[in-house]
Amino acid sequence: MQADWRALAEEASWRLPTAALYVVATPLGNRFDLSVRALAVLSGVAGIAAEDTRVTARLLESWGIRTPLVALHAHNERSAAALLCARLAAGEHWALVSDAGTPAVSDPGVKVVAMVREQGFPVVAIPGPSAVTAAISISGWGETGFAFRGFLPAKAAQRRAAIREAATGDLPTVWFETPHRIDEALADFAATLGANHPVFVAREMTKRFEESFRGTVTEAQAWLAARRERKHGEFVLVVPPANDDSERTANARAWCERFLAAGVARSEAVRWAAELFQISKNRLYDWVIAHERIRDDR
Repeated sequence: MQADWRALAEEASWRLPTAALYVVATPLGNRFDLSVRALAVLSGVAGIAAEDTRVTARLLESWGIRTPLVALHAHNERSAAALLCARLAAGEHWALVSDAGTPAVSDPGVKVVAMVREQGFPVVAIPGPSAVTAAISISGWGETGFAFRGFLPAKAAQRRAAIREAATGDLPTVWFETPHRIDEALADFAATLGANHPVFVAREMTKRFEESFRGTVTEAQAWLAARRERKHGEFVLVVPPANDDSERTANARAWCERFLAAGVARSEAVRWAAELFQISKNRLYDWVIAHERIRDDR
């Protein structure tokens, strides 16, 4: 297996002519989700900045890669970023990884990417596993887009406020949650949105005991409680907005376009369509502006 991927890696052109930082997505659990291009980068750079060097060392060892590792986590990100910039200035290529998934997405790395860019060095994405897109793809609610909000707040009052705010939008929201707060999180969804509000729960994605469930909040709570081991692992939640008005929104957008085509001023077209179908005027106006930008770019 190692010989096979190394042969393929020779064909995976990834190295820029100048020193660059490569932001590499690593497996959520299954090591075979690591792309050949990612393997080529991780085996070919001068060093790897890792959220937890022990976790990354096990992944590299499983593929026979011996690239040096340095720690880059939430508590040393600025100093580690300065080190990376110095190594890039010396002409070296470096990679950035998190424990799982895509770095700098609800994980350390944002400050590093910003500092490296400020210093004038290229930052290259090596795409791959993402818990966000993996969950939304199997939730059944990703057709018209989604909003990603990261980890739910740790404190109950802030968590409920965040849930309430996200639910006022017109897209499903993707949240991360930890095993020791999943019960409290679902209780707050029930208290804020109602016990019968739909929710999708995924745990241990791509790992041996991966499971997912879609139903009401009450049903999700019962599903978690049915087996003790379900309280372990990392969770991804997908929650539709409080008012599932997708059909009314679609009709309002269609009528707004008709009004505009007939020569009605934008503000009036938005107001009429929003009132006609009882949806948010501000959200409809934002959609019109975005739609016009997309059309102009074509």
